[in-house]
Amino acid sequence: MQRADRLPLVLLGLLALSHGGRGQADGPQEGPGAEEVSPSLKIAPSNTAFAFNFYHLVASLNPGSNIFFSPLSISAAYAMLALGAREDTWAQILQGLAFNLTDTSEPDVHQGFQDLLHTLHRPHDQLETRMGSALFLSQGLPLRPRFQNDTAALYGSSLFPADFLDSEGAAQLINNHVRKETRGKIDNLVSGLSPQTVMVLVNYIYFKGQWKNPFSPHVTKPQDFHVDENTVVKVPMMFQNQDNQWYLHDKHVPCSVLRLDYKGGARALFILPDPGKMAQVEEVLTPEMLGRWSSLLEKRSYSRKLWLYLPKFSISGSYSLDQLLPRLGIRDLFSRQANLSGISARENLMVSKSVHKAVLDVDEAGTEAAAATSLSFTFFSATRSPGILMFNRPFLVAILSTDTQSILFLGKVVNPTKP
Repeated sequence: MQRADRLPLVLLGLLALSHGGRGQADGPQEGPGAEEVSPSLKIAPSNTAFAFNFYHLVASLNPGSNIFFSPLSISAAYAMLALGAREDTWAQILQGLAFNLTDTSEPDVHQGFQDLLHTLHRPHDQLETRMGSALFLSQGLPLRPRFQNDTAALYGSSLFPADFLDSEGAAQLINNHVRKETRGKIDNLVSGLSPQTVMVLVNYIYFKGQWKNPFSPHVTKPQDFHVDENTVVKVPMMFQNQDNQWYLHDKHVPCSVLRLDYKGGARALFILPDPGKMAQVEEVLTPEMLGRWSSLLEKRSYSRKLWLYLPKFSISGSYSLDQLLPRLGIRDLFSRQANLSGISARENLMVSKSVHKAVLDVDEAGTEAAAATSLSFTFFSATRSPGILMFNRPFLVAILSTDTQSILFLGKVVNPTKP
């Protein structure tokens, strides 16, 4: 039974992807000397570290399942919430997001996300990346002006009044907004809101990218995909025969890594473990390893002729962050110990539910995905089939923003026939 002495907040994360306590200061302050490194690049290492922390947590709890999420959507939502957190609640949020508060000041964190949003929103004819937030607020919850102003200025958050006593109407209002912002990719994000809800925070990210070298639909044909030793499914397998594909077979880690570029400054890395080696590859999956692969695949010696087979697929992920994030140290926020007194003078606030949902579609033209916070690759040995890379078993995928050095999406494809 819901306790009446704590007012519930709901955090929701949205993602759409398509191919084709605080310190004494009340708010972020300008730090000295922001000359050579852009603010978004300062927070990129922490965002990447959180991405892998969250991945390893989800993978350990769901070893045989597809995984797909937007670490950036989750990080942005909770960093924004930290603007209203105080004391231990504030410290747990930022440390849980992998920020070292000794090395990175709170103003650096928020200015980093502000710069990241501006960079992602730069107009481009062939690449669309949009990220934003919205606050749906009960009329009985007056926000502190500092929180309202900072969330709008730093995170571009919009404010919408909602009548949570009419739970169906409030859910429809939120779902309509999410559907619009994710181009219809996320539908029916929320349902069954408690009448005691006082605020819903929504963060979304939408990505639509076209492959720099698209696949031809005419050569896509059904092929076997080996989910495990005992399970084989049929998938539509795309094919490309390119003279200049960026890929490598790691001599130290049992996997192959493929880089596919989007038009306009984004790229995808597909990591294909050798047969039976997924767990071994996941053990060494770190920000440093991703950086190593990315650096190697900038060298022209790793651009070569390749016959590439990649499934056309759709996968999704749905995660209860209020159950997962306490395992990463964010505990008080979801309990009666929460201190969110920077949001409202009514200090008995806590987060009752936090959901993240993400959807990914990959086809011949590119990628489309949606998420709300709501592959296995087969490498044919060079001795038998030189220059052939077939993703016909479980693999990993990361979609990266090159301008911000951020992981937009991260996932594992175990069974591409399971949405």
